[in-house]
Amino acid sequence: QVQLVESGGGLVQPGGSLRLSCTASGFTSNDYAIGWFRQAPGKEREGISCTSSSSVGVNWYVGSVRGRFSVTRANSENAVYLQMNSLKAEDTAVYYCAATFTLNSRVFTRVNEYDYWGQGTQITVSS
Repeated sequence: QVQLVESGGGLVQPGGSLRLSCTASGFTSNDYAIGWFRQAPGKEREGISCTSSSSVGVNWYVGSVRGRFSVTRANSENAVYLQMNSLKAEDTAVYYCAATFTLNSRVFTRVNEYDYWGQGTQITVSS
């Protein structure tokens, strides 16, 4: 059974940091592009980061998080991590990881490009 599980969300003050985990089961995440999305209340789900299959290792970030967020893979753990620094109130949202099979360097930024989704984890940035 294919499953993605996010963890690491919570409440953090502006300027703080959090690290989200996305752990895969039922498939080998190395052969999948892993994307991170977020959805704030009343807004559409937006792509914020993608890492291509681990054999290629290309990363993409949306402009609003570039330089503050970074994504890494831990192949031995079948997991991908999203390190989020310098968090702002506008980063408040439910964060999701998603996976789509690929063996090339392409990154995927749209919701409909992904086959598997995690359940989401809430991040609230507030003082």
